Amino acid sequence: MPWFRTHPEYLPVLGRTSDSMESPTATLADEPPSAKLVFKVLEHHDSLTQEQLAEETMLPRRTVRFALSRLDEAGLLDEQVSFRDARQSVYSLSSEGERVRSRNE
Repeated sequence: MPWFRTHPEYLPVLGRTSDSMESPTATLADEPPSAKLVFKVLEHHDSLTQEQLAEETMLPRRTVRFALSRLDEAGLLDEQVSFRDARQSVYSLSSEGERVRSRNE
């Protein structure tokens, strides 16, 4: 049982409700379409930069950046510094993202 169900007294301190702390699948279901699309593209690629994601999804870079931030907040992404260009990051699914992926297959 999740801690927020057994200790609801902590919720006001943290400023969160139990509705916002559901399972990762529910979290992905609540994400905007752009985040779902970026997640789907990352399911089929090992890792991509923001620029590559923008090319693959045909979304503006700003929208991809927003989608990445939402997926990162949900704990579904891993971000690594690119070996080719240290100014860029490479994104891939985290272990939690892989679990969500396997549930959706």
